[in-house]
Amino acid sequence: MNRITSLFGITYPIVQGGMVWCSGWRLASAVSNAGGLGLLGAGSMHPDTLREHIRKCRAATSKPFGVNLPLMYPQIDEAMQLVADEGVKIVFTSAGSPKKWTGWLHERGITVVHVVSSSRFAQKAEEAGVDAVVAEGFEAGGHNGREETTTLCLIPAVRRATALPLIAAGGIATGEAMLAVRALGAEGVQIGTRFALTEESSASDVFKNYCLQLEEGDTRLLLKKLAPTRLVKGKFLDAVSVAEASGATEEQLRELLGKGRAKRGIFEGDLEEGELEIGQIASLLKGKGIQPVAEVMDELVQAYENGLKALL
Repeated sequence: MNRITSLFGITYPIVQGGMVWCSGWRLASAVSNAGGLGLLGAGSMHPDTLREHIRKCRAATSKPFGVNLPLMYPQIDEAMQLVADEGVKIVFTSAGSPKKWTGWLHERGITVVHVVSSSRFAQKAEEAGVDAVVAEGFEAGGHNGREETTTLCLIPAVRRATALPLIAAGGIATGEAMLAVRALGAEGVQIGTRFALTEESSASDVFKNYCLQLEEGDTRLLLKKLAPTRLVKGKFLDAVSVAEASGATEEQLRELLGKGRAKRGIFEGDLEEGELEIGQIASLLKGKGIQPVAEVMDELVQAYENGLKALL
């Protein structure tokens, strides 16, 4: 037991990232049932869809689960009220300042965790009154911090800056990596890529299999004029690279990105026209195949325990 397992009422200090187009009720409930904390990724859900996933998740697990709500969500007021009305007890916020919503959520008995990319933002999250922070390094998939600080540098910096319970994220897909960030001061981990590529993830199997064949260097952090995003090699990454090299404006990049491209790539498996997002650590999973969550959780815990024994 530590502060993370106590805060959420879970067995292992392992949180599944609330990823767009991957983190539906099947994935969240499977992680929670296996002893971690499953999160629903509200960023790709309309409010009615989010309500449906909350109810299905509750029916599929008696264990704690939560919702990840990006604060740039277009219907954030409606989503927050919905989460409270549905009795969700854990909310992870990201992509914005937690100051506005933390008190409101606390008044309704909801535990609040905020995702940060720097020690400065961690301090601001602590000032806002959050219960814990996730410090996510540059290696992570999808949207990323502008600081481009790696997890190895970020975790000790955040640990020095705040006394809050600290969850490490970015480039963590093994028990050995869990052990490494614990040594740096993290009390738990948030894992995205490894869970995005499991059987229960709502991502397309075409996308999963593609990511499970990636080599080192097959992802890049681009779209920095909009919101830094880690993209997977392919036609869209090439198009963004060419546009940025030629000095494309924010407006031109938004036009290139268009609408629904991430859904097309991750959820529908369009490797040609879709936006593909995954963490750098995917290359370490090459050849593993699409595993069930329970198997992944067992591997994580066993590797952590074996690594700890080897160090003693």
